[in-house]
Amino acid sequence: MRLNKRLADMGLCSRREADDWIARGWVRVNGQVAVMGLQVAPLDRIEVSPEARGQQGQQVTILLHKPVGYVSGQAEDGYTPAVALINARTHWQGDASRQRFAPGQLRGLAPAGRLDIDSVGLLVLTQDGRVARQLIGEDSEVEKEYLVRVQFGDVTTNVQTVFPAERLARLCHGLSLDGKALRPARVEWQNPEQLRFVLTEGRKRQIRRMCELVGLKVVGLKRIRIGQVTLGHLPVGQWRYLAPHERF
Repeated sequence: MRLNKRLADMGLCSRREADDWIARGWVRVNGQVAVMGLQVAPLDRIEVSPEARGQQGQQVTILLHKPVGYVSGQAEDGYTPAVALINARTHWQGDASRQRFAPGQLRGLAPAGRLDIDSVGLLVLTQDGRVARQLIGEDSEVEKEYLVRVQFGDVTTNVQTVFPAERLARLCHGLSLDGKALRPARVEWQNPEQLRFVLTEGRKRQIRRMCELVGLKVVGLKRIRIGQVTLGHLPVGQWRYLAPHERF
């Protein structure tokens, strides 16, 4: 397989990060400096230089409480990307981390997962390819938890009392999007107007589309947890660093 994929499969970095290491001459295969696009065999000896490890140690992962009106990734249709909220002024004063913001932390900072423009809550932005792969890699099984306010037809209050139980069961298992079956989910009523979703995948506008398939309209969506990391008391529009002891 290609060397960049092998490095990613070893859990050392993302493929994009691996390409950067290879371009800098930080990777050796069987004692020789590797070149871009190199194919490697299972028994080939792969070594990564200390410079690569040092670079990783300086990378940051940031937790943002995304407001409505910001897109997760690149600017589109005139809307502002969430990364524009990352600056010294919006750094949460309650952050227990001792890290200080520096403009260099914005270099390569990218969202590890989506939250659409109308949704709020926990958004992870990271420079660390290992974190990105853990959260959005094809084999990722990290849970994401959401609180979703819904209406059923014209019913906006006590929705739970009129929504058929068999349709709730379909939200948990049995739906498909774009011709592909969805993984099983945990969906239950948090209160009479709000559902709690726990997913292990993140298709585009997945929850809104799931709800449409069973006749529900989403009127509010908030992500409150990714893996073991929770939104907690982080204010809307502010951010903090992922603490050294925190793991997704």
